[in-house]
Amino acid sequence: MKSVGLTGGIGSGKSTIARLFEEHGVHWVDADDVAREVVEPGTSALKAIAEHFGHQILQDDGALDRAALRAVVFQDDHERRWLEKLLHPIIRDELIKQLQPEDYDLPYTLLVSPLLLETDQHTLVDRVVVVDIPIEEQIARATLRDNNTEEQVRRIIKAQMPRDQRLKKADHVIDNSVSLDDARATVSALHTQLVDELQRTK
Repeated sequence: MKSVGLTGGIGSGKSTIARLFEEHGVHWVDADDVAREVVEPGTSALKAIAEHFGHQILQDDGALDRAALRAVVFQDDHERRWLEKLLHPIIRDELIKQLQPEDYDLPYTLLVSPLLLETDQHTLVDRVVVVDIPIEEQIARATLRDNNTEEQVRRIIKAQMPRDQRLKKADHVIDNSVSLDDARATVSALHTQLVDELQRTK
């Protein structure tokens, strides 16, 4: 089974584009969802995080307070690297498992990940698709969507791969600053191309 990586900066609309691929029957796995699953209450990863950062990063019900953790790690590169060293191998193993659906006819699945190119997740995919929008539009969308401050969004963008580097690593680029209908047409054409190419390289 081939996999196609879908990435882009915060607020670029990766999930929207993934759902457009889903309209064509494409199975997709969101690395952010998997990252949440591996730190659910009762997991060894959550226990390690609480021991390292303190129980103030837990909610009253014992679940991870992601906003509190994010506020810490995006202000301290050392803490961010500690967290990544813990979680990235766990997330990778779970992604590999979820990217292999049973009874599936298409020649590829889709891995949606904001850190596809910043981590070794890119080694799991055969093509890289970058969802791209201008940085100021990223900031506006992410601030509105996640109730983050503009300062925090800018820190997250700074921690991610620079836009120009991300575009250089792309096999395909989807401009998501256009209308939904235009994005749907782009995804449809790209899906047809990927099916053709990846069926031939089985």
